[in-house]
Amino acid sequence: MVLGFIYKYYIDPIRYGQPYNVVDTTTYALVLLVAIYILYRWFSRSKTIAIDGRFVLATLPYVVLGGLLRVVQDTGMITSDLQYLLITPLIYFLLFFFTAAVLVATSSIQKAGLVRDYIPLYSGTGVVACLVAAGVLVSFGIVNTVVDAGVAAFIIGLGVLTTALVYAAMRYLLRWEYAADPLYLALIFGQMLDASATSFGIDLHPLEYVEVHVVGSNLIAWTGTAFSMFPLKLLVLFPGIYILERFRNEGSPVLWHLIVLAMITVGLAPGVRDMVRMMLYV
Repeated sequence: MVLGFIYKYYIDPIRYGQPYNVVDTTTYALVLLVAIYILYRWFSRSKTIAIDGRFVLATLPYVVLGGLLRVVQDTGMITSDLQYLLITPLIYFLLFFFTAAVLVATSSIQKAGLVRDYIPLYSGTGVVACLVAAGVLVSFGIVNTVVDAGVAAFIIGLGVLTTALVYAAMRYLLRWEYAADPLYLALIFGQMLDASATSFGIDLHPLEYVEVHVVGSNLIAWTGTAFSMFPLKLLVLFPGIYILERFRNEGSPVLWHLIVLAMITVGLAPGVRDMVRMMLYV
């Protein structure tokens, strides 16, 4: 009975590409919270790695890398069971261990006195990994499908436009001067990119894409349009950023930055994945 439950709600959705359900969605959310706490305990004891805005921004290439690697699985170029490592939630563990390995290696190089600052090396490694993954995907598209740069341009353009509108509302209507913080801008853009990609893919793309997340799929079914993802994102962004700022200086700076990084990740990574997938028509 227990095994059947595990297969139904966890294993089968991964193996057969089924939409998320309430059970696995709740479980993954709890796993994310536990992961944030574990990282918080680890970084709080570190004397070399400072968790600040600079670190969060340097980690963003690894978030983008996660989205790109997810598309590698979407293309079907990997036919063995190794492909399941690139599906949620396994891909998060894979990216975590890769990022942690690079972080430990680069910070150790700094500690040994070989470089003055590990951040450029840490971030640069992520950028190189992204370029390699992107090169593989573009090559696949050229040979097997198509590389439609117009799709990426539309989604990114819509993401930038809506980010500017949200920022303007926060900064000039609500007088939230802190909205200009690069971390908040990255958070807004990540969520707007996700909404832009979902909206374009379901309502405008020639291929038929679907929303696999529980809340989003129900909202789209209820409203009849994927552009309803934008107000859903706003319902999260405005109170989310307001609450984050209220607790910014009252709790642990390490925990605050990790929470912001997690919020950026859950928007930016799927947004990149969806955009590149639609660009390649896979």
